[in-house]
Amino acid sequence: MKKVVSVLLTVLMTGTLLVCTGCGAKKQLVMATNAEFPPYEYHEGENIVGIDVEIAQAIADEVGAELVIEDMAFDSILTAVQSGKADMGIAGLTITEDRLQNVDFSNSYAIATQVIIVNQDSAIDDPDDLGGKTIGVQLGTTGDIYAEDIEDATIERYNKGFEAVQALLQNKVDAVIIDNEPAKVFVEQNEGIRIVDKEFTVEEYAIAVKKGNSDLLEKVNKAIEKLQESGKLQEIVDKYIKAE
Repeated sequence: MKKVVSVLLTVLMTGTLLVCTGCGAKKQLVMATNAEFPPYEYHEGENIVGIDVEIAQAIADEVGAELVIEDMAFDSILTAVQSGKADMGIAGLTITEDRLQNVDFSNSYAIATQVIIVNQDSAIDDPDDLGGKTIGVQLGTTGDIYAEDIEDATIERYNKGFEAVQALLQNKVDAVIIDNEPAKVFVEQNEGIRIVDKEFTVEEYAIAVKKGNSDLLEKVNKAIEKLQESGKLQEIVDKYIKAE
């Protein structure tokens, strides 16, 4: 009995679980994400689906593991990776100098832009117009980080991008800074708001792993490279993002 307890404690501490005993010992690969970010990760019924989920599945296949998705607050993702509670963080994560101090990042797998959502009749038509305004952001995102540099702006932080958009619809904020693809979904789903034509920033998405876990990082990069070379990555993107 003590031996079983010891094994379970080791499993919980490492974050790498065994699917079954004596039947191939297939490991689980735990993905930390925030499933409020369509089309990269979002809820579809009881399932979490999206571009990042399919990329994560390809990585799990590459390392011969079962993919397990842990949905959590966005600002908890890197902490989960650092502590070993998750093997990798995949959630439209952008590489920044601050994040690189705490985790390692894979090669980039997508180019993204931060954009500004405003009400249809708003006079905000450029990032330079945000000075002195009240801006909604999702807590811990790059939109949150970059908003700090806007002169005299008041930043309102929300746990979900959807909540920031709702605040805009209720005139509690003047604008929302968020990634382009989710922005398109929110604008499509809600009347009376629009995306400002000029982009706020351009950035790259990558996958976070625990600092120093070079073995997993190498396998993640290998999986990304295979997806890119085979054209599968573009197929996944095209499945969720339709050409305009």
